[in-house]
Amino acid sequence: MKTFNKTLIAVSVALASTQTLASGFQLNSQSATGMGRAFAGDAVIADNASVLSRNPAAMALFDKDAISFGLTYADITVDVKDVNFAGGAVDLGSIDDAGSSKIIPNIFYIHPIDDKFAVGFAAFSNFGTGTDASSLSKSLPANSPAPYDLLGETEVTTVNFNASLSYRINDMFSIGAGVDAIYGEGRLTRNMGATPLVDVDADGWAFGGIVGATIELDKDNRFGISYRFSPTVNVKGDVNTITSTNIPNVGQVAVATSFDSLDVPLADIFQVAGFHQITPKFALHYTAQHTQWGNFEQITAKDGVATIPAVGVTQAVGDVALKEYQWKDSWLFSLGGTYTINEQFTVRAGYMHDQGVVDEISSISFPDSDRNWYTAGMSYHINPQNTVDFGIAYIKGEKVHLIENSSITGIGPVNAITESSGMYYSVQYSYQF
Repeated sequence: MKTFNKTLIAVSVALASTQTLASGFQLNSQSATGMGRAFAGDAVIADNASVLSRNPAAMALFDKDAISFGLTYADITVDVKDVNFAGGAVDLGSIDDAGSSKIIPNIFYIHPIDDKFAVGFAAFSNFGTGTDASSLSKSLPANSPAPYDLLGETEVTTVNFNASLSYRINDMFSIGAGVDAIYGEGRLTRNMGATPLVDVDADGWAFGGIVGATIELDKDNRFGISYRFSPTVNVKGDVNTITSTNIPNVGQVAVATSFDSLDVPLADIFQVAGFHQITPKFALHYTAQHTQWGNFEQITAKDGVATIPAVGVTQAVGDVALKEYQWKDSWLFSLGGTYTINEQFTVRAGYMHDQGVVDEISSISFPDSDRNWYTAGMSYHINPQNTVDFGIAYIKGEKVHLIENSSITGIGPVNAITESSGMYYSVQYSYQF
């Protein structure tokens, strides 16, 4: 019996990933200020409450209540070109833009309890994606051989709810810890003409955590460090596929297979950041981040049941270990600068290099490569309590020549060229009580 392993793996990762346009599926959209400086130094700058998304210990830098909320519009472009299989004999064409756009909200609140303790609460998105490659197969006859299991629509949204506590040890050291409750939902379809080969609608919750610390050498030089623990997420919902198998004396018959849930191991994230006020007007900041995508070994489909309607047979297939994804660990490096023009205006800019995670196995649905970020931003200080921030980022990925095996063509792998890029636009309002 054949199963659509590639498709199930793709949706499993998408529905459950928490970190993740960056290595894997990370959005990097938590704040307009962070975006303007390419998120350089974000684990320690603490110029508004959005620092809570990067390092809970940095709440100790606040002596007043602070709140920030904002919106990011992510316009993602994914070009899929020269899709072919059977050694190039069958050409499926190209898609100029298989990506989708998203509006990503966030909100952060920090409350200093006294000169030692502070608490914070946040809601933001670390991950989201959307691709549609279904048009590559729409012009083909319904029964023609084609990699329908690789060509379709995928849409994913996640939300991270965080509660954190910080403690100031002394004038130099602070520590913090938080709990993440992660909700993910997604929709994935794969069709052969009017026949739904894959129809997935699933959601789920998982709990992780984050710990962090800050070191303040003086008021102009400080460092931040954090480690985010990512869970194995069990995503529940309807995971249905229709495949086929050959039965002696009967012939080729349809097999309907369903699973109750999927187990997905996620990557832990470590980052270190620095901030240096070089002059009264200019500050330099940087971040290095390591994401342990190498721990992502396999997806497990849970409690499967296969049914062959033509012969009235139903059989439990239990848990199925789907193929290894073979991702690799990735690094992110960013450098930024902030310049204070006057009491009302602050400008910033940054550059980030973000390594891709795909190693030996690639995917049309989730193209990945090394990426370069070029960012800029501005703050308008209405008064000492009220600030409006703007950020913009241009992200450019590399051209990738990928090979992906289809479970249904049986006549060689699918070849394609993918290239991704994007524009992020972010606005944010911050208030310090």
